[in-house]
Amino acid sequence: MMIKIKQYNEIPVDLGEILRYMNAENNAETVSIIEECLKELHSKLSYKVCYDQFAITLNGNLVDLGFTTIESDNLSNNLKDCQSVIIFAATIGIEIDRLIARYGRLSPVKALAFQAIGAERIESLCNEFNREMTLEQSGLGFYTRARFSPGYGDLELSYQKDIFRVLDCSRKIGLSLNDSLLMSPSKSVTAIIGVSNIEKNCTKKGCSSCEKRDCSFRRND
Repeated sequence: MMIKIKQYNEIPVDLGEILRYMNAENNAETVSIIEECLKELHSKLSYKVCYDQFAITLNGNLVDLGFTTIESDNLSNNLKDCQSVIIFAATIGIEIDRLIARYGRLSPVKALAFQAIGAERIESLCNEFNREMTLEQSGLGFYTRARFSPGYGDLELSYQKDIFRVLDCSRKIGLSLNDSLLMSPSKSVTAIIGVSNIEKNCTKKGCSSCEKRDCSFRRND
């Protein structure tokens, strides 16, 4: 097993997504606040991903990863016809947590903006990594499925522990998990990407692949 690490410099910002996470309208005042926050964040984010690929065996709603077995109807359905998975952990670093805490005392509006920027930044990092893995697997004659994270549908958050253990997240990218299954830095993600030799028209990703309908950040698309 060889855990790999990717680091990124800059990833394009999606203003629309930041506004969506803020639940705010696209007006000059809000955009100005976002731009101020982005300027303050410049060069402070650390885009890192650690990952590895694992052969899998599917048996009903059980997914055998070799290092652990996951029981999940939703994940099993997502991984149908897959021979392996890419498991990854991604983070944008601790600096944005510090800014959120600081502005929580000084300016709630800016604290909200930094929260939204953090959510958009980690999602954009995951999208970029997902895109690269899709291209890499395509070159090998394989196809990827939509990424699936602990907490989506019936995939329990407790499986975070297995992912952290097998990827050695703390040493590889400075990402830790506490007893309450909360990650630090907070703007971080773990996920599973299915790899198959069978092409599948799979358009669901992110919110669309999750059955949690009461999430305040859920997209309507």
